[in-house]
Amino acid sequence: MSVTAVAQDAASDFVGTAKAFRIWNLLAIQDIRQRYRRSVLGPFWITLSTLVSIAALGLVYTKIFKTPIDDYLPFLTVGFIAWSFISALVMESCAVFIGAEGIIKQINLPFGVHVMRMVWRNLIMLAHHSVVVVLVLIYAGITPTMQLFYLPFSLVLVTVTGVFSGYLLGAICARYRDIAPIVTSLMQVVFYVTPVIWYSSLLKGSEWLLVMNPFFHFLEILRAPVLGSAVEHHSFRVCLGITLVLGAASMLFMYRFKKRIAYWL
Repeated sequence: MSVTAVAQDAASDFVGTAKAFRIWNLLAIQDIRQRYRRSVLGPFWITLSTLVSIAALGLVYTKIFKTPIDDYLPFLTVGFIAWSFISALVMESCAVFIGAEGIIKQINLPFGVHVMRMVWRNLIMLAHHSVVVVLVLIYAGITPTMQLFYLPFSLVLVTVTGVFSGYLLGAICARYRDIAPIVTSLMQVVFYVTPVIWYSSLLKGSEWLLVMNPFFHFLEILRAPVLGSAVEHHSFRVCLGITLVLGAASMLFMYRFKKRIAYWL
C-alpha cells in the first residue's frame, strides 16, 4: 500500500462521484419527499418543527439563565440549527452504506454517491432551517457584519468533514453494526456537554473542557459568523486538523476494505 495508490483510488472515487451529481441529487431530494409524502406542508414541516422547538426552548431557558430573549434567542437558534446539521452528518454517516444495500449490490456506482446523497440531503434541510435563522435575526434586530464572510468557508469545512465521516463511519458500521447505536448514544451525551443551549462563558475556570471538545469548535465556526462575533482562528485550525486526519483515515480505510463492503451488507 503506497500513498500514491491510496490518493489515486480516492481521486477516482471523487471524480466518479462528481460526475454522478444527478444521481445523488435526485436520491437526496427523493429521500426528503418520501419522508413528508402526502403531507400538506411537505418539506417545510422541517422548518415548522424547528421553529416550534426553538420557541419552546427559548421561553424556558431565558427564565433559567435570566437573560433577555432578544439576546438569547439568536444564540439558541443558530446554535441549535448548526448542531442539528453537525449531529445529522455524524449519525446518518453510520447508515450511509447500510441504507443503500440494494443499490450497492445491484449497481456499480462510486461509494461517494451514497455518501453525497446523505450530505446533500442534510444541506437541503439546512437550507430549510436557514429560514428560521433569518426570521429570528430580523426579530432580534441583528444585522450582518463582515464576519459573515467566514460562513462559506466554515460551511465548506464542516461539509467536507461530513463527507469523510460518511466514508469512514459508513464502512465501519457496515462491518460492525454495534457502532451505530453507540455513536447515537454518544452524540446525545455530547449535546449536553457542548454549548448549544448554554453559554460557554458559564465554564469559567474550566475552559479546557471546551478546548478538548471538537464539536465545540465546529459549532463555533458556524455560529460566530452568523451572530457577528469574532471567529476564533484557533477553532478553524482545530477543525482543519480534524478534517485532514479524518480524510486520511477514511481514504486508507476505503482503499483497504471497500471491496468487502458489499459482502458486509
